[in-house]
Amino acid sequence: MHDAIPLPADAETSDGGGSAALAVRRAADRFTRFVDAVTAGTVEAPLPGGGRTSARFDVLSAVAEDDLCAARLAEGHLDAVAILAELDGDPVAPGQYWGVWAAEPPGSGLTATRGPDGWVLNGLKQYCSGAHSCTHALVTATAEDGRRLFAVRTGIPEGRPEAEAGPGCTPVPGTWRAIGMAGSDSPDIRFTDVPATPVGGVEAYLRRPGFHHGGVGVAACWYGGARAVARVLFTRAEQRADPFTDARVGAVDLRLYTAGTVLRRAAEEIDLDPLDKAGAAGLRALRVRALVGEVCSEVLDHVGRATGAGPLCHDERHARAVTDLGVYVRQHHAERDLAALGGLVARGPEEGR
Repeated sequence: MHDAIPLPADAETSDGGGSAALAVRRAADRFTRFVDAVTAGTVEAPLPGGGRTSARFDVLSAVAEDDLCAARLAEGHLDAVAILAELDGDPVAPGQYWGVWAAEPPGSGLTATRGPDGWVLNGLKQYCSGAHSCTHALVTATAEDGRRLFAVRTGIPEGRPEAEAGPGCTPVPGTWRAIGMAGSDSPDIRFTDVPATPVGGVEAYLRRPGFHHGGVGVAACWYGGARAVARVLFTRAEQRADPFTDARVGAVDLRLYTAGTVLRRAAEEIDLDPLDKAGAAGLRALRVRALVGEVCSEVLDHVGRATGAGPLCHDERHARAVTDLGVYVRQHHAERDLAALGGLVARGPEEGR
């Protein structure tokens, strides 16, 4: 584990105080301790599709219920481990902390060029979660023959100054101003002649079955975040009898039960067909993510209506859980993802329905 996690240069003042820096350090510390525990075998995080996918989702949900930002980083590391196994990359070594930086919003991105000494990456990558704690990352970049996935050593946690010029990965100050998920430490990173190792072939990252399995793993994190938000409501109901509060508890319990059941069923289906021979993985991931995303929105609403402003103003842990979940669940692209789901249901392969 790192002795010290270097912080973004602007973290101390990004919200008028030191809370952003504390959030980054807290999540990074929990992330690295989690990875160390997985490496040591004291925490089990099985690969998806190996017969114990439900245990994988359970551990992600548990981390998320404790700290959603730490779960975002833990999910990235576990996803990287699974991707490297699926695409025959080099396995993760002890002491390495990985991220998956594959967001591709509109605008300039990374380019990959092959020279006499191998591949190098140049350009800007956005939403690089764990920027200051990940020693390595899997990143998508555009090459001459299409989009590819590459493994890189970031060099950032070793303490290289952000303002230092020259080759390497450099976080861009001021590009992560989030309040919710502040601790996920997800700024833009500038790549300058960064040596890279290809993982899989052209478009292999998106075309593999594990891409969809990993998407369900993200939903497991959302589910854990929803359980964290609900905690304050359940505690209130235990402390006093109130039919209106009880009604909200019932509504929240129903939704959490549904989401948990769907995640367990998805894990069973992944284990039954890890290579997606039936062609159902994409449809399953869209369904699960849509349902869990909707559950999160409804839990946030029910808990807020039942408990009012008090916990948001006086319970820092609850306020952080609410704000973090509201941001993280936006990885579900709402109507865009529902349209993709509807298109598959209406016109997709029959065997995948």
